[in-house]
Amino acid sequence: MKKVILFAFLLCSSVQGWTHGLPDFTDLVEEYSDSIVNVSTTRNQSRSRKSGGGMPDNPFRRFFPDSPTNPGLPQAPSRERQSLGSGFIISTDGYILTNNHVVEDSQRIVIRLSDRREIEAELIGADPLSDLALLKVDATDLPVVKLGKSEALKVGEWVLAIGSPFGFDYSVTAGIVSAMGRSLPTQNGENYVPFIQTDVAINPGNSGGPLFNLDGEVVGINSQIYTRSGGFMGVSFAIPIDVAMEVVAQIKETGAVSRGWLGVQIGEVRRDLLESFGLDKPAGALIVAVSENTPAEKAGLKEGDIILKFNGVEIGLSADLPHLVGRAKAGSVAKLVVVRERKKISLNVTIGELPGQSDNLQLSGSQAGGSSRLGLAVEELSVDQLRNLGAKQGVRVVKVTGAAAEAKIVPGDIISRMNHKEIVSTASFNTVADQLEAGSSVPVLIIRRGRPTFLPLIVPAAN
Repeated sequence: MKKVILFAFLLCSSVQGWTHGLPDFTDLVEEYSDSIVNVSTTRNQSRSRKSGGGMPDNPFRRFFPDSPTNPGLPQAPSRERQSLGSGFIISTDGYILTNNHVVEDSQRIVIRLSDRREIEAELIGADPLSDLALLKVDATDLPVVKLGKSEALKVGEWVLAIGSPFGFDYSVTAGIVSAMGRSLPTQNGENYVPFIQTDVAINPGNSGGPLFNLDGEVVGINSQIYTRSGGFMGVSFAIPIDVAMEVVAQIKETGAVSRGWLGVQIGEVRRDLLESFGLDKPAGALIVAVSENTPAEKAGLKEGDIILKFNGVEIGLSADLPHLVGRAKAGSVAKLVVVRERKKISLNVTIGELPGQSDNLQLSGSQAGGSSRLGLAVEELSVDQLRNLGAKQGVRVVKVTGAAAEAKIVPGDIISRMNHKEIVSTASFNTVADQLEAGSSVPVLIIRRGRPTFLPLIVPAAN
């Protein structure tokens, strides 16, 4: 009996000690909740929305209620509707920060303050790529949030969100930072935001609301959740405040946002490609295509190069590179450390400004060639055919067997480079194929449905 009592006492003491160490958010909420606003909009339903920047079934969802019953699905074409989101005041003269997707295509934006005043807001500017919008209301002496530094955040740190989930104003939820620098998929493959991942309970209506640290500083803006049900599943994402304030500064100054640009397409350095590139660990951003007349081409970057460092910052994953390039100023010179044909080299590149993009593709062909040893039959394409397929050079695969099939090369692929050598014709393909060493792993740059990627091919012995 004494043992049971002692155990109960120790358990109770342990629980009390643990709960006593939990943070108290009451002072933070009392001080800054007046700086949080409710954002309601009226918009025309003629344009259907896509949740999370992708298709409706994309699990990464931006979260405000597109429809009470069918989140992300198009509504009746001519009907207007109200949407709810959150925002926060960043200056006493009425500037408010929220998500772009909360106010996108809005005909009228109304801000409701903590004292229940409702004021119509003007959209100063918006940036869809970062999902940010800057609003302005005609008011003075407004309560404001204190801005922090998201780059100082650490995984495991406590954070708190205030917003209007499901229209319940000034709801408070708390959790910890789960990860930093997360890259999320978008419809166009663009990603210029290194998201903060948290386990703070976030739901529809929290969009645009602030994420606080324990010092009462805003370190992020709640933007997306991972969900398959439309509700919170323990994973939410916030835009770092450092990124947001850079966007705000540009919108205030010029009314638009400029981003750095290299003019390359990149892929991940997979483990099965390490031997081919002479690396000891999968790191960096693998260049799979260099566009013509771009900063990358002018700096001498090539397909097959692996960017390991950008201005001294190591590239762990390929998704790290767009974040760094996007924040670089157009016209500035960036220093790169690159692996090319198993050797490290340094290059300087003058950063360009991100332009608009659009591409589309089709098919046709002529002269044949190939390598029975590799299991490939290929054909030449005209300049126009290559251009339509999104390629500057290469041969098209018409038949696959053996080693090529094991490398997951398929008919229709365009082979642009092989073993770091350019493929411009069936003759150059045959020359490179004949020189390959049996048993070696060689990188093959293919373009499939307009998208370049490297595949590792194990060269079999000669027939």
